[in-house]
Amino acid sequence: MPRHKGDHEARRRDVSGAVWRVLAARGFGGLTLRAVATEMGATTGLLTHYFPNKQDLLAHALTLLDERRATRPRRVAAPAAEGLAALRAALLDILPLTPEAAADNRIWVSSWDAALADPDLAAGHADRYGRSRERIRRHVAAAQGLGELPSGDPDDLAAAIQSFVLGLIVQALLGAEAFPPERQIRLLDRYLAALTTPC
Repeated sequence: MPRHKGDHEARRRDVSGAVWRVLAARGFGGLTLRAVATEMGATTGLLTHYFPNKQDLLAHALTLLDERRATRPRRVAAPAAEGLAALRAALLDILPLTPEAAADNRIWVSSWDAALADPDLAAGHADRYGRSRERIRRHVAAAQGLGELPSGDPDDLAAAIQSFVLGLIVQALLGAEAFPPERQIRLLDRYLAALTTPC
């Protein structure tokens, strides 16, 4: 009996669910075809029908994480807020302030090692961080237009803000007790306040 497209898509969703459970339990380094097959109660042979090799599986895992992050509820600044308030809300959404956000960030950070060794994964990461920087840049430009941030190159400022946030994420993941959510928020607010003061 021929397979229907719906069956294929349903099985792919099952595989995606297993990929996510392995990522959540073992991190990116523990993501293997065998681990996902075991999680599904299937054989690696069945899994290779969907992902011929680990490279394809890793790429799918990152796409899956992108989709999860895109559909996760976001903080909303005050109604119709833009500029600095919207920038702050967007940055708070990136930080590991909740268990779900911490799990997402653990997976991202653990994926860096694989990306450094693989040009395709590295290019995907560069693209993702570029898109994130562009979102930050738009908020920065709006804040500059409102006079909330000093004038200057919004691209450079967006890159600096992203670098600060990524550094804070790493510290919070490696030292959760030293960087609880309230301290992360406090450090972000102090950083943003420092940016509002012209050099």
